[in-house]
Amino acid sequence: MICGRKARPAAEQPRCPSDGSGGPRRPGRALKKMGLTEDEDIQRMLRGSLLWKIKSRGKPRERLFRLQEDGATVCFEGGFRRARSQQSFSVMHIEGVREGHQSEGLRKYGAAFPERHCFTLVFKGKRKNLDLAARGEEDARHWVQGLTKLMGRLQAMSQPEKLDHWIHGVLQRADRNKDNKMSFREVKSMLRMINIDMDDVYAYKLFKECDRSGNERLEGRELEEFCRRLLRRPELEELFGHYSGEDRVLSAEELRDFLRDQGEDASLHQARAIIRAYELNEKARQQDLMMLDGFMMYLLSAAGDILNQEHTKVHQDMSQPLCHYFISSSHNTYLTRNQIGGTSSTEAYVRALMAGCRCVELDCWEGSDGEPVVYHGHTLTSKILFRDVIESIRDYAFKQSPYPVILSLENHCGLEQQATMARHMKAILGDMLLTQPLEGQDPHDLPSPEQLKWKVLVKGKKLPEPWHEPQGVTSLLDPEEEEEEEEEEEEEEEKLQERNSRRSLQSLQEIKPLQAKDASQVAPELSAVVVYCQAVPFPGLAHALRHPRPCEMSSFSERKARKLIKEAGPALVRYNAQQLSRIYPLGLKMNSSNYNPQEMWNAGCQLVALNFQTPGYEMDLNAGRFLGNGCCGYVLKPPCLRSPPGEGPHRLALHVRVITAQQLPKLNREKGSSIVDPFVRVEIHGVPADCSKQQTHHKLNNGFNPRWEETLSFQLRAPELALVRFVVEDYDSTSCNDFVGQFTLPLASMREGYRHIHLLSKDGASLSPATLFVHVRCKSL
Repeated sequence: MICGRKARPAAEQPRCPSDGSGGPRRPGRALKKMGLTEDEDIQRMLRGSLLWKIKSRGKPRERLFRLQEDGATVCFEGGFRRARSQQSFSVMHIEGVREGHQSEGLRKYGAAFPERHCFTLVFKGKRKNLDLAARGEEDARHWVQGLTKLMGRLQAMSQPEKLDHWIHGVLQRADRNKDNKMSFREVKSMLRMINIDMDDVYAYKLFKECDRSGNERLEGRELEEFCRRLLRRPELEELFGHYSGEDRVLSAEELRDFLRDQGEDASLHQARAIIRAYELNEKARQQDLMMLDGFMMYLLSAAGDILNQEHTKVHQDMSQPLCHYFISSSHNTYLTRNQIGGTSSTEAYVRALMAGCRCVELDCWEGSDGEPVVYHGHTLTSKILFRDVIESIRDYAFKQSPYPVILSLENHCGLEQQATMARHMKAILGDMLLTQPLEGQDPHDLPSPEQLKWKVLVKGKKLPEPWHEPQGVTSLLDPEEEEEEEEEEEEEEEKLQERNSRRSLQSLQEIKPLQAKDASQVAPELSAVVVYCQAVPFPGLAHALRHPRPCEMSSFSERKARKLIKEAGPALVRYNAQQLSRIYPLGLKMNSSNYNPQEMWNAGCQLVALNFQTPGYEMDLNAGRFLGNGCCGYVLKPPCLRSPPGEGPHRLALHVRVITAQQLPKLNREKGSSIVDPFVRVEIHGVPADCSKQQTHHKLNNGFNPRWEETLSFQLRAPELALVRFVVEDYDSTSCNDFVGQFTLPLASMREGYRHIHLLSKDGASLSPATLFVHVRCKSL
């Protein structure tokens, strides 16, 4: 039980912004705290620069880009149907800055601008790149260097600093006349901005208590005091009081007791190390004591995160055969939107690889000028050169992870362009491309991710042995293409029965991609680069189990995989313990929707390919699955899937007490009076017997600091396979609830005790500073 529910004295409250912003071109308090007020690059960004915005459609437009005083927001004018509108983006949402013509957009459409004047902003999540060109090299350099500095500073901020920075930005927006003073009307506007619908009487009472000057304006320390009261965390005060007692000071021994209850290293040495690291008061630190602010700093740091920080690095055994790992895999990797009329782009490969994907797909078709192209055949999707895709893979394959990348080729090219594909891969990838079995390794056994570090493997059709560059060619049916065609025919019939979409489908079928007559044959040059991922038709489970061939692999549609799981699940698990299998979505899902990958992982399938461009719970699960081993794209399967049947996992009871949420994002920014009514749902995704979900009640009109104190309990039979997904939604009694944020992680990577959960948006970007505060307890049954 938590006791000691006394409110802390005002002097102990966490600090927050003292006032609004300065002038429009003067560095604000946020930049002072980052130590960047005198920085030349930042000064130029604050003054603003005219930058050309380069897009695929229309002429380049020159716009004024200017950094705001919060040091985290860049505003610019945007054109919309001949009208100008103010647009902005957050520096926190930038993944990286590329100099020169280093994006597909600038290479295609930026040739008129000198390379040294150009740069690209790559955003987290699904937001498109922003390709920009400055008037001069110096201006471009200021923006590249300045943004890089700001990204580094913002990333290094502690959670309390992020809170301080966030509330300061809100204050600046609410201070409409920029006089650094807040009237009650402006305060009410600020409260709505931060998702609080506070009673007018209570809000005015709080306002008057802080208005020491009595002039109906809050400024300086008065505003700081008002923010302190808003940012109070009563639940953390109560927790602190429970362990510290009446003196409101935590000794090293008392902190040790807290650590023991958290299930962590509960030594006095560790407790003292935490005090030295997080206590803000120097005198208390010297006496091995911790005050409330230091305790809050600790709980809001990475040490208080629900994700085991050891699992943010590669910590699993990486020396087992490839088939013993789940491998992050992408379907139709080249697409940025849907598979009917979407855009194909090399940037989609970059995004997938930077997200930890280790198996990317290339649909290769005959190019009209002798150069193979990549796109979705029989559709209106645009085309990109095979050569350009390979160059992007070369540049980004190992930036996020050193472990092998698999190129899954779906080949529709004739012999001549197949040979061209092989030449491009050899010339561009060089030593990265694996063309021979590893020395000292049985060529019929799969090597490990560790042995294949920094290597690119090709999955494709292989000529029968001997494969020493035969003069003739062999006709082979592509197993995935053959099965895909059957699946598409069945799916097409169902779709036509379900919906009257005959005309649109017929029009799509009339699109004839350029496919060579000899596309069903395989060229010796292309066959030679296929080593460990030889694509073959599925021979059936009985035959495959009697005659295992680890270097051969088959692909299954989601429908075929489900059928196998239903009819012969245990046999499929044994098959996947010795060979690779790839699962892909049904071919005629026009919106490129995904399937639930968990049921495929339950059967031990390794390459469960999803449409990375389509956000949803399926991609949340995929991100969560690969979160637990340093996001390297390889996760070791549980023992029961590596050497079945094996010993069954221990059963577990999971109890999650949902305590509070903090600073949930406002969903409808245009509608000032719109405040969320949040509730939290906890979902378990695992074996069918474990799949379940429970939720709290909703809290009316409070997205700032709602409090639930509700416990949700689950029983799990196979905890090693379970993913836990925390979802926050906005309750709506008349229509579907709106998504607010989520976070998914493996149960095996979840820490017990009092923990903060940092929420993510629908497309996986951070919603900082939005968090959940929970208490987790696991118990063996």
